[in-house]
Amino acid sequence: MNSSKPTESELDILQVLWNHGPNSVRYVHNIINEAKDVGYTTVLKQMQIMSEKGLLSRDTSQRSHIYAASNGEQETKSGLLEKFIKNTFKGSPMQLVMKTLGDYEPSANELKEIKNLIQNLENK
Repeated sequence: MNSSKPTESELDILQVLWNHGPNSVRYVHNIINEAKDVGYTTVLKQMQIMSEKGLLSRDTSQRSHIYAASNGEQETKSGLLEKFIKNTFKGSPMQLVMKTLGDYEPSANELKEIKNLIQNLENK
């Protein structure tokens, strides 16, 4: 994963590109604008900065530049989660799980998935 940690607004842009594939600034702006009012030039500038930071790659072979996420969604999220656990929970994934399950009531389906995950880990 790129060493640069994406901001919240950068994650919004990355999410669009992960969900819809490589695209133009106009397309990304239109998708983001469905959820919140953001100016085109704001999205353009953010994507240019993200390209400089290595978070996005840019194809300039067409009139409308096409941007793509430099790293996959899971790779990015894993890196962010690793940093979050290290900085917030003293490197303990167990503390994160206990805090999450203590503060939020998981659905029956989520509990079933958690139990299956634990079983799979125990069977390794």
